[in-house]
Amino acid sequence: MDDFVADIEELRRRAREHIEQGPITSAYGADRERVIAVLNEALATELVCVLRYKRHYFTATGLDAGPVAAEFLEHAAEEQLHADQLAARITQLQGEPNFDPEGMTGRSHSQYDASLGLRDMIVEDLVAERIAIASYSDVIRWLGDGDTTTRRLLETILATEEEHADDLLGLLERLP
Repeated sequence: MDDFVADIEELRRRAREHIEQGPITSAYGADRERVIAVLNEALATELVCVLRYKRHYFTATGLDAGPVAAEFLEHAAEEQLHADQLAARITQLQGEPNFDPEGMTGRSHSQYDASLGLRDMIVEDLVAERIAIASYSDVIRWLGDGDTTTRRLLETILATEEEHADDLLGLLERLP
């Protein structure tokens, strides 16, 4: 800890520089524009996941559909929360969250799915969660210490995506 000595006056002086940048200070170590672009891809991914889970919730049928549909609805709500968190972070970084439906599936890492069979729905959702897990893991490694706030946000989202994958695997194993 002896290496860390804050020059309080210098810290105060630098805080007054570029005040129009809000939370983005000289300590920010990532490529902000690239981070915003990556977060917009993640936003598109989450929004596509919301739509896929909602479709599966409303179209799930059969004797085993009740608990599975409830899981789809819960996941849709959590994916919407992720989308909101990503949009808020993009705005904090002085970017613009891209909610434009035009090209959303092209920006998304996962795909939309219109399966009608319960097993197929679960499989496609599990594949999408595995894509999200791999994608978020890559972005977290890429960010390193350059943007710890975004990294921590993505680590939290990643933990939920892993939980979703585990839930879906459990559902898949319980189906006849």
